[in-house]
Amino acid sequence: MKRIGVLTSGGDAPGMNAAVRAVVRKAIYQGVEVYGIYQGYQGLITGQIEKMEVGSVGDIIHRGGTMLRSARCQEFVTKEGQLKGIQQLKALGIEGLIVIGGDGSYRGAKALTELGFPCIGVPGTIDNDIPGTDFTIGFDTALNTVIDAIDKIRDTASSHERTFVVEVMGRNAGDLALWAGLSGGAETILIPEDPFDMDSIKDRLLKGHERGKRHSIIIVAEGVMSGNEFAKKLEEETQFDTRVSVLGHMQRGGSPTAVDRMLASRLGARAVELLIEGKGGRTVGIEKNQLVDYDISEALAMPHQLDLDIYRLSKELSI
Repeated sequence: MKRIGVLTSGGDAPGMNAAVRAVVRKAIYQGVEVYGIYQGYQGLITGQIEKMEVGSVGDIIHRGGTMLRSARCQEFVTKEGQLKGIQQLKALGIEGLIVIGGDGSYRGAKALTELGFPCIGVPGTIDNDIPGTDFTIGFDTALNTVIDAIDKIRDTASSHERTFVVEVMGRNAGDLALWAGLSGGAETILIPEDPFDMDSIKDRLLKGHERGKRHSIIIVAEGVMSGNEFAKKLEEETQFDTRVSVLGHMQRGGSPTAVDRMLASRLGARAVELLIEGKGGRTVGIEKNQLVDYDISEALAMPHQLDLDIYRLSKELSI
C-alpha cells in the first residue's frame, strides 16, 4: 500500500491530533503517502481531501480537538453515500483509510470495508465505550478535567454546606462518572449500568449529615438522567440545599494528557502498520498495556464492560 487516508469523525476528543500526527509521520517514515480528509465522512463525500506532509502535523500533539475537524453526515449512512466516498478516494489513488472516532465512526469504516475498501478503526472518544480496548483516546484527559471541576466544586460546597449534583458526559456508559467519582471522592455515583435506589442515597446522605458532614458531591452520568432532574428528586426527598453543575462540552476540550498522547501515538502508528500489512476491517486498541487488534465486526458486536468492582469500591470508600 502506497497511499492512505485519515479522518476523524463523531465527537472530538483530546488526543485525536496526536493520533493524526502518528498516522501521518509513521506512514511517511514507511514510504507511504498520506491524505487528510477534512470534516469526517461529510468531507469524504464532498472531496475535502489534501495531501499531508511531515510539517502538516507539526505543533499539534499538545492541542485538543481535531485539526481535521469533524461533522455529522446522514448521507454517509446510505450505500450511495458510501460509494461516493470510495469514488473520491479511488480518484486520488488512496488504497486504505484510517478512521479515528467512536462506534458510529466504526460502523462507517465497517461499511466501507464490506464494499471492498480496507479501513482501520482507531478508538477516539471521551466516553470510553468502545469494545476491544481498555481505554479510548480522550478518556484520560476528560477524566482529569472532571476531577479538576469536582475539586473546585467541593471547595464551595463545603463553604456553603450544600449538596452538589455534577452531571458528566459518557452517553450510555458510566466509565467517566465512575472513574471521576472514585478519584474525586464523591459520596454517590449514578451510572447507567446499575439502577440507583433513591432510598439508599437518601439514607447515605442523612447518615453523613448526622455525623457532622455538611456537604456532599453526587456524580450523575448523563445516561442516567439530567443533573437537574435528579437534583429535583433529591430535594423532594431530603430538603437538602442542592446545586447543580452540568460540565457539558468543556469535558471534550483541553490539551491532552501524557497518557492520551502516548495512547494516540501508539494506536495511530499501529493502524498504519496494519494497512501496510494488507489488513483491513480491523480496529486497534490497548489491553493490559499491550496493543491489540480485532475484526471490526467482532469489535462492534462486543458488549461494553464496565468494571463493577470499581463501582463497589466507590461505595465502600464513600461511607
